[in-house]
Amino acid sequence: MEYVNYILIGLFIFFIIQRILPAKGIRHISTSELKNELKDKNKQFVDVRTPGEFKGNHIKSFKNIPLHQLDQKANQLSKDKEVVVICQRGMRSQKASKMLKKLGFTKVTNVKGGMSAWS
Repeated sequence: MEYVNYILIGLFIFFIIQRILPAKGIRHISTSELKNELKDKNKQFVDVRTPGEFKGNHIKSFKNIPLHQLDQKANQLSKDKEVVVICQRGMRSQKASKMLKKLGFTKVTNVKGGMSAWS
């Protein structure tokens, strides 16, 4: 019975670590690096915050696709172009980046710190 508890604790720790660690194949950039990338017409910029958050403050080049709609609306994005993802602080965009990788997008970039770090 004690072994079951250890296995459960181990699985719990494994799942927590999986959520925190950056996913393989996802590039991470700062908001200052983002400023240089905004000029690149071969990139797609996606803001995964809610429409209300997006309306309140957003970067002009970004298209709003809320995280909870991303799997249904990912077909609006080209798999041939890099996708740069932002949210408010970086957690939702990291989740969105992992989702895009699972959907077959090969070039995915997450903006660290999100809109909170944007100046």
